[in-house]
Amino acid sequence: MSPEPLQYTPRVAPLGGRPSPVAVARSFARRRQVPLVVAGTAGTAAALGWVIAGRRHEFAAAVAGASVWVLLATTLMQVVALLARSEAWHLSIQAAGGRVERRILYRASSMQVLGGLLNSQLGVAARIAALRRSSPAVCPQVPTLIAAELPILAVEALMAAVFSFTLVGPLGLPWWLPVVAIAGIGSASAGLRHLAVGKGRELWRGLAVARSLSHGSRLIAFVLVAILAQTVRGWILLHAVGVDASLFDAVAVLIAVVTLAQLPIGPGASAAAAVLILGRQGVAASAAAGVLLTATGTVGGACFAAWAGGDRLWAHRRARRPGQRERT
Repeated sequence: MSPEPLQYTPRVAPLGGRPSPVAVARSFARRRQVPLVVAGTAGTAAALGWVIAGRRHEFAAAVAGASVWVLLATTLMQVVALLARSEAWHLSIQAAGGRVERRILYRASSMQVLGGLLNSQLGVAARIAALRRSSPAVCPQVPTLIAAELPILAVEALMAAVFSFTLVGPLGLPWWLPVVAIAGIGSASAGLRHLAVGKGRELWRGLAVARSLSHGSRLIAFVLVAILAQTVRGWILLHAVGVDASLFDAVAVLIAVVTLAQLPIGPGASAAAAVLILGRQGVAASAAAGVLLTATGTVGGACFAAWAGGDRLWAHRRARRPGQRERT
């Protein structure tokens, strides 16, 4: 039985025809997003260059300390993380009524790699646009696709809140802040669950995965696999450059990377996060670990995107053969 079409209610403009302050801010952000990212990237690079000035030899030695096998292993872990998160996205969209083939959805998911190099929001927008363009007939509408991201983000945010105690020491935060974070994220997650099963379920169809214990558990498992792969990847690279970091330190760096990635600072988020959390153990080595995190992450994402491009070409060629058709 196919799901009922999503009812869309257009937004009503405020009285007097003037847009709200929120709408004005969003419009400004959309128009200025690329310049902001470029400026943020340049500013971050300049700040990191100033921090490691005079420590260039230490930085170069730290980068050279990572063997080829370490770089290959951490690149593979990035691919595993991308695949696990893509499968979580597939589960969420499937529960929302989407009938997109896994391969086609994975191709769309690879588009996040390109946009994500500049900003995480750009990455999400890129893969949603790619999915809608490739499978408009069997893909939910954009509002549903946006809502389908929320269960994944809720799991990631809850895990970040649980392990936010790892930030207390490095950043000098108050001890009670993690408790507040857990309470806040937990309440928000409960609210999403209420929206998923309540009267507003037609509007929040993207949250449908939260209604099923089986689908919800599988989504959580795949998100945890992605988080674990990213954590271990960071821990390996930190040790490879000579930073004596624990797994908790690697978790703190990952939380900082994800947080800074929300800002328009481009690929420098990993290096900035590593210096921010572990700079006391050596600024040059920490920056080197961050640079390697970005490099191996970019290569892993490029491998994923290359597979997606190759698979699309193969599908086109196969569709041209007599008697064979495949949605591309």
